[in-house]
Amino acid sequence: MSRIAVFDLDGTLVDSVDDLAASVNHALAAVGLPPRARAEVEGFVGEGARRLVERAVGGRADLVDPALAAWHVHYESHCLDRTRAYPGIAAALARAKRTLAVLTNKPGPMARKILAGLGLLDRFAEVVGGGEAPRKPDPAGLLGLLARAGAAPGDAVLIGDSLVDLETGRAAGVPVVAVTWGLVRPGALRAAGAAVLVDRAEELDPYLA
Repeated sequence: MSRIAVFDLDGTLVDSVDDLAASVNHALAAVGLPPRARAEVEGFVGEGARRLVERAVGGRADLVDPALAAWHVHYESHCLDRTRAYPGIAAALARAKRTLAVLTNKPGPMARKILAGLGLLDRFAEVVGGGEAPRKPDPAGLLGLLARAGAAPGDAVLIGDSLVDLETGRAAGVPVVAVTWGLVRPGALRAAGAAVLVDRAEELDPYLA
């Protein structure tokens, strides 16, 4: 059976909060709302673009669609302004022996654009984004990736930084390695049942070998 490691994107492979926050605040200005602090936007990330914008506009359901449209246009042009791979990630991917894939709630075209712009896209056999599979924590996207790779859940590992990733792995029967450099604090990951946590990219090597 194929052995595969499936990565989350934002907060796991790349630090994208500055660009996400800039696009959120562009969208808020476009609909006449005040800006959000970077820390606020960081707390909104992880469940796809629509949920990001819904949270940013607060209770203004009437503004979600126009704000989301403005966000898309701005982020498409600015998603690589300050987004970078986390330290050691590129080298860890280069050392990997497993098949690698990405499963993210970010729109797929933007995920692939970011990975290509950072020189990482060719490391992955497949990149599946929001709109291309049911959003995490629905396990269907993960199970679909495994099926196309010819891998069973026991042959796989999911590497992510969020409670959503933990829920996804649990629902799919796939072990999760939680990274501590992302958007969720280690204590919250442990409280949610994370059994394996890593603090540096180099510590991923045993799970990619």
